[in-house]
Amino acid sequence: MEALFSRFDQALREAGFIAMSGRIVDASLVAAPKQRNSEEEKRRVKADESAKRIWGDKPARASQKDVCARWTLIFGRGRKQPDGTRGPDIAIPFFGYKSHLSIDRGSRFIRKWAATSAVDHDGRMLRRGLIDRSNTASGVWADSTYRSRKNEAFLQKRGLVSHIHRRRAPGKPFPAHMRKGQVTRSKHRAPVEHVFAFQKDLCGLLVRTIGIERARMKIGLANILHNINRLAILRRKKAA
Repeated sequence: MEALFSRFDQALREAGFIAMSGRIVDASLVAAPKQRNSEEEKRRVKADESAKRIWGDKPARASQKDVCARWTLIFGRGRKQPDGTRGPDIAIPFFGYKSHLSIDRGSRFIRKWAATSAVDHDGRMLRRGLIDRSNTASGVWADSTYRSRKNEAFLQKRGLVSHIHRRRAPGKPFPAHMRKGQVTRSKHRAPVEHVFAFQKDLCGLLVRTIGIERARMKIGLANILHNINRLAILRRKKAA
């Protein structure tokens, strides 16, 4: 998959598309078929034991068990009530993988990507190959999940400018100038959500395979498909 992605990246450069507008980094969950295991089997899966070791006496069952995907929780704010108060926050369980992307802010081509289990933290992936060094601009946009001292130091060391969303102190509103900055960052960061929407809504991205390697292949193909679609859109605009 890396070789295919590199070939298409070379075709983009030959077509004259150069990343020069900064990077937008984000991640999105990708669903996989839920696994129904006993408590003991769940414990051994979390301990990173292989399927053959857990279900060694049942090879047919072992071949259908995905021990790479993980459960996580999606947190959401409670709905606003008629009296003006806000209801309790909600947590929705989710099983599957996570797609990490870094796109060029101008052309919206996917430049770097990775696939992990759903439980892997988004912020750590910023330092694990998601920064496109060929991008001629220095800006990096991301949501507040990516803001940490390590990430800020990582970007500063490489001469990059952080436009990562700031985190609000619990129970305290943003000052007016910081709120204005957050709105500006959101406008620049929004295009990455269109990428995930294309893959999930139009392509129906789901992982129905077994194991992280096949999941990377499925997510990688969806990334290439997005880039092909984006190239066709830009060529139509250029011709018009």
